[in-house]
Amino acid sequence: MSVIIKEVITKRDLKKWVDFPNKMYKKNKAYCPFLFPDEIDTFTRAKNPAYEFCETKLFLAYKDKKLVGRIGGLINHAANKKWKTSSIRFTRFDFIDDYEVSSALFNKVVEWGKMRGYETISGPIGFTDMDHEGMLVDGFDELNMSITFYNHPYYIDHCVKLGLVKEVDWVEYQLSVPEKIDEKYEKISNYLIKKSGFELVTYTDRKTLAKDAYEAFKVIDVAFSVLHGTVPLTDAVIAKALADYIPIVNLKYICSIKDKEGKIAGFAVMVPSIAKALKKSNGRLFPFGIFRLLKALKGKNDTLEMFFVAVLPEYQSKGLPAIMINHLMKVCIENGVKICETGPELELNESVQSLWKGLDVRQHRRRRLWTKEI
Repeated sequence: MSVIIKEVITKRDLKKWVDFPNKMYKKNKAYCPFLFPDEIDTFTRAKNPAYEFCETKLFLAYKDKKLVGRIGGLINHAANKKWKTSSIRFTRFDFIDDYEVSSALFNKVVEWGKMRGYETISGPIGFTDMDHEGMLVDGFDELNMSITFYNHPYYIDHCVKLGLVKEVDWVEYQLSVPEKIDEKYEKISNYLIKKSGFELVTYTDRKTLAKDAYEAFKVIDVAFSVLHGTVPLTDAVIAKALADYIPIVNLKYICSIKDKEGKIAGFAVMVPSIAKALKKSNGRLFPFGIFRLLKALKGKNDTLEMFFVAVLPEYQSKGLPAIMINHLMKVCIENGVKICETGPELELNESVQSLWKGLDVRQHRRRRLWTKEI
């Protein structure tokens, strides 16, 4: 029987679309599901402010009356304007090992792109740089992070057969937390703070963090603006991120650096890993998922995920990233953390990768952004 492609229109369809990979990968030890209600909100126009500058079309694939795949098409008008491109994106591309299925899904998004007059397609990539991006091409036996895609190795063969080629790769690192901080790094950190007049700021209450957080996200926006595919973060997107994360983050693993005028020059966030908690609950909050998540975030956890290490461009050569990493490593040691996961970094981003020099580190995953002229 041929493949039938159905556009996602109803809430019921959206739930099936979000849940498809959770069912397909449920027995895969390396797969980490996304938090189900978060994914629903991400693709609900009223809940996601990125729809101010994005459009989506979501599709499900059926074969022999069984759900066998999904894909999302995404037009990011802000990205096309910033990078002067004429491109449509694909995201959440999951399918069984059947080329008839993958090609039917992919061609449906291409068809939409052509109809809208776009010249290229790229993905997997989402709404903003804070969304999930990059297809896994190496590291399939490693437990995935809570903020990244997981996929089977056969996806690569399907993409090549579809005529897609590499646009850029991201790499991920796993850092082993040292038993103690090297004295020379501590001395360098203290010297840089004293010489520059900057202040390392830590947080003990959420109200103080909330006051700094908006400015901190503006720093992140500027610091990451040169990175591939990024778009300016609107006030609404920032407000949504703050509302989502400030109530749940562990304050111990957040710090900023302020200049002599009290303005934020750098900001770093590490979050206790929720990957195992999500996996155990299959991405659901109820009945017990919420308790597992809170335990992972607030309780003893030996693995952290690095969300941001951002410094304003004019200060990046003054050692500010190293100061924050040195502080956070000390906090990790004090709290029994053993492993830190960096998350995706552009393979040519040598400035951020230089931060891991002197640490016990391994590059253990690689993910790819594919592209094709349409």
